[in-house]
Amino acid sequence: MKKVRILSAEEAALLVQDGDTIATGGFVSCACPETLSTALEKRFLETGHPKDLTLFFAAGQGHRDGTGGDHYGHEGMVKRVIGGHWDRAPRLGELALSNKIEAYNLPQGVISHMYRDIAAHNIGTITHVGLKTFADPRNGGGKLNECTKEDLVKVVNIDGHERLLYKGFPINVVFLRASYCDEYGNCTVHREIGPLDVTAMAQACKNSGGRVIVQVEKIVQGGSLDPKLVAIPGIYVDSVVIGTEQDNMQCLNMPYDGALTGEFRIPVDAIPSIPLDAKKIIARRAAMELPPDAIVNLGTGAPEKIANVAAEEGISDKMTLTVEAGSIAGIPYGGTQFGAAANAMCIIPHNVQFDFYQGGGLDVAFLGLAETAPNGDLNVSKFGTRLAGAGGFIDITQNAKKVVYCGTFTAKGLKTACEDGKLVITQEGTKKKFVKQVEHITFSGDYANEVGQPVLYITERAVFELRPEGVTLIEIAPGIDLQTQILDQMDFKPHIADEVAVMDERIFRAEKMGLAD
Repeated sequence: MKKVRILSAEEAALLVQDGDTIATGGFVSCACPETLSTALEKRFLETGHPKDLTLFFAAGQGHRDGTGGDHYGHEGMVKRVIGGHWDRAPRLGELALSNKIEAYNLPQGVISHMYRDIAAHNIGTITHVGLKTFADPRNGGGKLNECTKEDLVKVVNIDGHERLLYKGFPINVVFLRASYCDEYGNCTVHREIGPLDVTAMAQACKNSGGRVIVQVEKIVQGGSLDPKLVAIPGIYVDSVVIGTEQDNMQCLNMPYDGALTGEFRIPVDAIPSIPLDAKKIIARRAAMELPPDAIVNLGTGAPEKIANVAAEEGISDKMTLTVEAGSIAGIPYGGTQFGAAANAMCIIPHNVQFDFYQGGGLDVAFLGLAETAPNGDLNVSKFGTRLAGAGGFIDITQNAKKVVYCGTFTAKGLKTACEDGKLVITQEGTKKKFVKQVEHITFSGDYANEVGQPVLYITERAVFELRPEGVTLIEIAPGIDLQTQILDQMDFKPHIADEVAVMDERIFRAEKMGLAD
């Protein structure tokens, strides 16, 4: 093997040409190639080049502070962005919402599989994921604004089954982050939160005739790396840049933590109990939906509190938590370390985790509840002037054996209290979540009914179930008035079950519920 070219970040930035399609690695604030992206941004701001790039990424990258994807958020630098999750890069979102770039949002797991299909020169990625959501060309095909015209998704019929074809395209440049690199370009990711998509991304770019550029911590002697740890073989790598100490942090502004890589395990004291507020009420009711030995994915917000409730109730060992970045078991982290898990039993590639998710491997998924329509449609991806993106939401919710949406009944200003096993609304939220029509179909109630997927919508005051006739009220909290505190706070009248149960009174009391029994 020939020795790899070692470049400065400035020299690497010169390899990107006007009009290139560039793919960047990273998962939220973890494993972002910051030294490379910073150098490319600096070059553009000083010279106006490279311009008219197409930016392609799966998971959102950055921390809403100019990092990650926002290095590319300058008018003229990109002409098109195809991403799975946009919320971490608000400058890019502003360009999309103001019609200054062509913009697409595709399911995160689908994009992770597109890398593999591009590498294999397949016609595209063919999957059921995204049917009847905003990714379906009959609902926009993932286009986010009026200036976005080209169809990247089409409906195909294979042996009588309707599927979506996500079209592949060549990748000219890929920026990746790795840990160590030997003299021949072989790169490990043993100090990152996981392998993510680095292998597939490098293959996709190499087989497109592009340039694979990797940011690393250090260069070591050739042949000295454990070959089982090498995630990017040197035959894929064109050049290597040694990143700064700051830019090589495991997660943005976070020092290396070996508990997130499997280097060691940390002692775990009891997860502290959380106060009895609306989110804990929701999490308690949701925890009652856990089947024995469940394989679970928890979303952010109210769903992540289920882990606290499970610990408090002594049932943590009755479920295995997974994270789309690749961890299985352990304790998922949040904030800038979102995507990582301490004490994981296994860490697999991002795209392989989505193989499992898309094939129905999750017993139950608990995700956030936002805009909800009468037929069960849900929007978590686009709200007026805020572009969040779907991330892995579509891949996960469309395929879990059961999906439970968790969130407060109203937003903006809601305040609650519990008194003697009853719920009291001390201040109503000003924004209704149950609306006549969602702005973006991130989850399709019609598709769920078509495939017979059980779906619940759990709030602090009521529980709804998706039935063929639509969203149906099945439980109401003790102390809540049906008309004034539920029906009047919805933009549509839900179906009401013949027998509406009262939510378990234990949910609204400070002491433990006794779920372990």
